[in-house]
Amino acid sequence: MKHASLPLPTSGVDLFADDVLHDPYPALRELRDAGPAVRLTAYDAWVLPRYEHVRAALADHERFSSAHGVGYEDQFNVRQKGSVLASDPPDHTRLRAVLSEKLAPKALAKLRTRIAAIADDMVADTVVRGSFDAVTDLAALFPVTVVADLIGLPEDARDPLLTFADGAFNSFGPFNGRTAASLPMAAQLSEYLTTVMVRDNLRPDGWAAAVYEAADRGDIEASSVIPLLGAYVVAGMDTTINAIGNTILLFARHPQSYQELRADPSLLGSAFEESLRLESPAQGFFRRTTQPVDIEGVTVPADTKVLLSFASANRDDRKWERPEEFLVRRNPVDHVALGYGVHGCAGQGLARMEAHAVLGALVRQVSSVELAGEPVRKLNNVTRGLASLPVTVRTQGR
Repeated sequence: MKHASLPLPTSGVDLFADDVLHDPYPALRELRDAGPAVRLTAYDAWVLPRYEHVRAALADHERFSSAHGVGYEDQFNVRQKGSVLASDPPDHTRLRAVLSEKLAPKALAKLRTRIAAIADDMVADTVVRGSFDAVTDLAALFPVTVVADLIGLPEDARDPLLTFADGAFNSFGPFNGRTAASLPMAAQLSEYLTTVMVRDNLRPDGWAAAVYEAADRGDIEASSVIPLLGAYVVAGMDTTINAIGNTILLFARHPQSYQELRADPSLLGSAFEESLRLESPAQGFFRRTTQPVDIEGVTVPADTKVLLSFASANRDDRKWERPEEFLVRRNPVDHVALGYGVHGCAGQGLARMEAHAVLGALVRQVSSVELAGEPVRKLNNVTRGLASLPVTVRTQGR
């Protein structure tokens, strides 16, 4: 359907400025009000801020391509080449298939009991203290333990992973102070992947070994092994950690909602989806247009970097009623926090299983969660999470 041409919506909002990263939601609301597609004058880029268009673009890799990389800076997008992130079908399909069997629901179901047991033990060991940091003592430890084990990493090779992930996600944004500070981490990640994640260091039944085996069979190019391993190491941990930490903060700030969960634990899945919608752990990624694209009368030129703002889409009042509220019964399963379409998060089944395990253990073992100090935001160009979340809890019978 053709739309009448509209005046070009523009905005001077800097989505990567410190004050905006601390609280992005007023700026995102301003962008949604500005138009269906908005040119960002602070950068050589556009943004799609509304749900309908973000979801449509995620499903349209022919016009909104990931092949050039999903970050802003071309110099860093080059490093993504050969990964599931920086590819479109058919290459993306082939790369994603390498671990599709291990990430399928049937395979994950076999891990459920083991992951739940790890979560129960870790939560029990943590909450017995009464007061602790829900990020550093729980949310940051659990996914590293689970994912590093599945990848097949030895115990002594796991410590640097969180630093690498934070630095890698910073490089998806524009070259600012955070990006510059992350450059050494990016170099260390590259060295780690090529020296530590080699066959001799990996468990033969782990995911990383499966990637090497796919290259041996000729299913993927040998040059794709390291980028694929990097994508799974980075994406498999940091966003899950952020999602768990963000959810615990919402529990602390909404005690009535937490008590709803305590009364009806079957709401946990719905509550976690609501947390993903409200505080999207990945705020958005870039695409590049392959041709001019008309969006409700606004034409985005060809060969243009376009930020698909998951965070904005997930709070769009055109889609959601009372979008700023944390409603544990909403169950917004059509949010875009984990992407959508062919580029939907490959590990989202595992991420949900991990989150449900640790948050479910918390709900069962802890009768209340209260803030014991001010939460500290971890500012990152792409991800939204916490560096610290001091809490005090009451355990069963206390």
